[in-house]
Amino acid sequence: MMTRQVLAPLAFLIATGPALAHYGMIIPNDPMISQEDGRSVSLTMSFSHPFEMDGMMLEKPNAFTVTHEGETSDLLGQLQDATVMDDQGFTLDYPLDRPGTYIFAMEPQPYWEPAEDAFIIHYTKTYVTAYGDDEGWDTELGLKTEIVPLSKPFGLWERNVFQGIVKMDGEPVPYAEVEVEFLNDGVDATVPDDLMITQTVKADANGVFTYAAPSDGWWGFAALNTADYTLPQDGAEKAVELGAVIWVHFEAWTGQ
Repeated sequence: MMTRQVLAPLAFLIATGPALAHYGMIIPNDPMISQEDGRSVSLTMSFSHPFEMDGMMLEKPNAFTVTHEGETSDLLGQLQDATVMDDQGFTLDYPLDRPGTYIFAMEPQPYWEPAEDAFIIHYTKTYVTAYGDDEGWDTELGLKTEIVPLSKPFGLWERNVFQGIVKMDGEPVPYAEVEVEFLNDGVDATVPDDLMITQTVKADANGVFTYAAPSDGWWGFAALNTADYTLPQDGAEKAVELGAVIWVHFEAWTGQ
């Protein structure tokens, strides 16, 4: 497999070096399902460090849904236990009965991260289009926090720009910080320094951020904000990091 070098600026530091970025993950086998591909999509869910391909425990989520043509269905009971990146995750094969865009979303249980002295909750989603119909690609789900796509979240060429609006409680978040990371699955991408694993961009005053992926593959965008509530841990109230996460696939350019 050819080795790529993916460049990325600073994520954040701890005393012993760069901390690994956490990502809720919903990865379909294909974001654009054609008639020739079959009548279903296979999804893999995890909580992981995607560039390092380092999995963490994903407890059964509090919610897992699919939204299509304005209807949201509960899929939590259909999740199947699976080992993802050597840790606990889930899989789901979901039938695609009709054309259009299907949005899969996950609300995990709060994850206690001692290194950050805080809980992490990543509201994660991904978009899948079926049978050549992209209607609904900009659907907003009304999650506690989410990234609403301004660029179609599938069918992008590598180096195309992806834009999204970071929202919290339905309102744009000015100057929100967005971490960006590559799913290094079967690619063996390397970096000249660990500080370059996670890229960081900031949204503008309207909550809009812009990013152009340097290579094809899956890229995760996580907009991080602090919740207006705390959760108890070891007799003390701890902060909660709320992440709005979206996974976007960029296709390899086939032109000359």
